[in-house]
Amino acid sequence: MASEPQSNQQTLLQLIKKGNKSSAIAMIGNAILACIKAVAASVSGSGAMFASAMHSFADAINQGFVFVGSVLAEKNPTPRFPAGFGRVINIFCMIAVIVVTIMAYETFHEGWHLIQHPATSSGSLWLNVIVLLINLIIDGAILVKATKEILHESRVEAKGMQIFSAAFKNVKRAAPPTRLVFYEDLVAVTGALLTLIAVLVISITAFHMLDGIVTILIGFLMVAVAFRVGYDNMIGLIGVAAPKEIEDRVAAIILAESFVTDIYQMRILQEGRYYHVEGLIELKPGLTLADADDIKFIVRDKILQDPDISDVTLGILEDEGIENWKVASRK
Repeated sequence: MASEPQSNQQTLLQLIKKGNKSSAIAMIGNAILACIKAVAASVSGSGAMFASAMHSFADAINQGFVFVGSVLAEKNPTPRFPAGFGRVINIFCMIAVIVVTIMAYETFHEGWHLIQHPATSSGSLWLNVIVLLINLIIDGAILVKATKEILHESRVEAKGMQIFSAAFKNVKRAAPPTRLVFYEDLVAVTGALLTLIAVLVISITAFHMLDGIVTILIGFLMVAVAFRVGYDNMIGLIGVAAPKEIEDRVAAIILAESFVTDIYQMRILQEGRYYHVEGLIELKPGLTLADADDIKFIVRDKILQDPDISDVTLGILEDEGIENWKVASRK
């Protein structure tokens, strides 16, 4: 027991290494893109490019918040916070939502101004095109990275273009930071494509109002991200049940033990990217208290081998002859 407190000690470097790598990569990539696009917007006078720069800047700030939150969320439980710090990431993601909302308002404002007073682009067409192609490459790479992280965290296998459809189906099972990176870079890639279309159309036509229209569309996309991320993290802060796939996975581990006959009740609560398991399991009649305790600890240790499970609390009952878990699982 004396060595247990030492095992709970974590250095800052250890916490950083456990932080969400997708958000760290996205933060660096979007910061670079924001600087490049801001220069291009000032030279070309493109409002759509300005909106895209604002979006990249917001993404960089958000991912910075998310990375810091993911690092803090990895802290071990303490006597004062026995459930751990998993929900810290939800708080930081809510801060990111506020940033996106402010940036969306500024983008709307700029878009409406450009519709009322269309600006004539005075910069190089090729400058805008090159910047937007760089944007697509960097954000596209980040999006692919986040897509693969979703599949990894949800334990789903897919290849080729199927990874995107599989990611959409399983995005709710991914960790909050990974979901945020996925949503934001999906919008970033879409926004870059819209901006590229606007720049090309304006260069060959007199439809300069398209600049403002695309700027407002990008603002709508930012609001959609803010709503989606805000909702996910709001229910995370309240306390949300684990997805059915996680519940089934834990139930399979419990019922695989030969002395376990049934699950009387079980609750799995999501804490950030980890899960807390509480349950009552039924054992075969006739076991001594010592044997029943040993079985309980064996089952608990098997559940804790799952990297997504951070805490398990189990109670034991003698089999009552009713299949409670099968009845509950059909509801």
